Amino acid sequence: MTTELNAVYWDSRHLHGQTGWDIKQVSPPLKAYFDSPLQPLGKVLIPGCGKAHEADYLLMKGHSDIVVLDFAPSLMADLSEHFKSSQVQVKCENIFEHSGLYDTIVEQTLFCAIDPSLRLSYVNKIADLLDANGVWFGVLFNRQFEQAGPPFGGDEIEYRSLFETRFECIQMAPCSNSIEPRAGTELFFIAKKKK
Repeated sequence: MTTELNAVYWDSRHLHGQTGWDIKQVSPPLKAYFDSPLQPLGKVLIPGCGKAHEADYLLMKGHSDIVVLDFAPSLMADLSEHFKSSQVQVKCENIFEHSGLYDTIVEQTLFCAIDPSLRLSYVNKIADLLDANGVWFGVLFNRQFEQAGPPFGGDEIEYRSLFETRFECIQMAPCSNSIEPRAGTELFFIAKKKK
């Protein structure tokens, strides 16, 4: 890895509009989960939130106990303005330095954005941020990429291996409702923190 995936890198991507991951709406698999939650969401963390479409959607549905987190300063300044009249908390922090306790953590594009060498540390950090009955759910790529990342790909075998020490995997299956450019390349998962 020659590029350091730090706040300066991601801030530059945002400032120059190099945000190909932004689909301009809540991801359909996440929307489906939000529309029929398997349990109350409680306090929600959305790490690597990007434009925070998921937070906007949850607000529209009347859920306000939300923390959005990313570490690109210009992005988070924009989101602070965007959410200033709501109860959404905007945190400009590196996920590995964040502290708090959450009932639900939403995975959208952070897993594929961090260097794969940090994946196990990331899984452990997510577990540490979840309450005893906490749930982590979201979307992961189910493919490899020809070009150097980010994004970085992966597959179900890798993800299950990473999750198994800290999480019970309730569901991990191909998405049936991905946006067209990602059709057949995404997994939806629900993982519950182990006691």
